[in-house]
Amino acid sequence: MSSKKKNINQIASSIRDVPDFPKKGIVFKDITPVLSDINLFRKSIDLMVEPFTENKIDVVVGIESRGFIFGTPIADKLNASFVPVRKPGKLPHETEQISYQLEYGKDSLEIHKDSINEGQNVLIVDDLLATGGTAEATCKLVSKLKGNISGFVVLIELEFLEGRKKLNQYNVHSIVKY
Repeated sequence: MSSKKKNINQIASSIRDVPDFPKKGIVFKDITPVLSDINLFRKSIDLMVEPFTENKIDVVVGIESRGFIFGTPIADKLNASFVPVRKPGKLPHETEQISYQLEYGKDSLEIHKDSINEGQNVLIVDDLLATGGTAEATCKLVSKLKGNISGFVVLIELEFLEGRKKLNQYNVHSIVKY
């Protein structure tokens, strides 16, 4: 078994299922065991960065909130700046906002208007790709600021929810797939 495959298996085996969280019928993928083990965390970051080391990434965008956890060390490894995408009212400067549909309702995200310059290469980071709604909305925000989306990377992808379909025009990478 290759060391890459071994690392992915170690990470996957440490992610625990929490049934009925945050509500009945949901099986939550808990990444805190990965975060609490520095070696697994480092392996996760290395695996997430790997597909983009040959690209010139100017900006790493992390999606609230666990995208911040992975996004900042990824930005450091890629020698890029880090930009947070947050829920409304959390960013202190002038923002661009987008609303998007959820399974049951609506939500919104914001980014600072001056956080990405036209033509900059952007890597979007989150912990999990599920239905793809938040990911797609983030891509639209980056596009509004005229950033070039170089890719999208997550630690976990819930393939059965088909979120990747909303991102089919982008270079999407996931480490652990369910």
